[in-house]
Amino acid sequence: MNVLILDDEKEIADLVELYLKNEDYTIYKCYTSEEAIKWIDTVKLDVAILDVMVKGKSGFEICQYIREKNLTFPIIILTAKIEDKDKITGLTIGADDYITKPFNPLELVARVKSAIRRYTKYNEKNEEEKIEIEGLEINKEKHTCRLYGKEVGLTPLEFDILLYLASNKGNVVSSEELFEKVWKEKYFDSNNTVMVHIRRIREKLKEDTKKPKFIKTVWGVGYKIE
Repeated sequence: MNVLILDDEKEIADLVELYLKNEDYTIYKCYTSEEAIKWIDTVKLDVAILDVMVKGKSGFEICQYIREKNLTFPIIILTAKIEDKDKITGLTIGADDYITKPFNPLELVARVKSAIRRYTKYNEKNEEEKIEIEGLEINKEKHTCRLYGKEVGLTPLEFDILLYLASNKGNVVSSEELFEKVWKEKYFDSNNTVMVHIRRIREKLKEDTKKPKFIKTVWGVGYKIE
């Protein structure tokens, strides 16, 4: 597994590298965004760990660069920026996870493993099964989503969220259930990660924010696809 680490604090980059090398990952470590772009353009990466405040383009801009190239490997933001607005920004532009400094290296390793498991599952071939809902087609084998015949570019995490909701068509799925089933982690009441990802999926499905056709909010309960 190839892991990109972008952090201009050498001590932190070295620490992350040490823990991930112990898991037999191949590490591409860089201290500037220019170096990161070089590896993104030349290496088949499995996950990227990005600091936000680095020399050159910010970690947010690198995240956008990865998604604009239609690369779907997981992105984890690792930063000292702890404001909710920064977390929402990171998740909205395509990051799969957001970890603030100071951090527990063992927790970071666990998050990396979880992200890679989701990505690997996303690319596995399963028995073909399609879910079709009023112009929306979700193909579980090919891991593709089409809206009125046109492919929708979802990240593996976004695909898993939409697939879980569609697989429970007609039923309300709470934010807690959705988070624990998709992220495979314990949910906390203050967690707004689900909300941010739902909003991003809706944008990609060209949903009317006031009257969404597919993913409906059941206030105080959760979300459902009818």
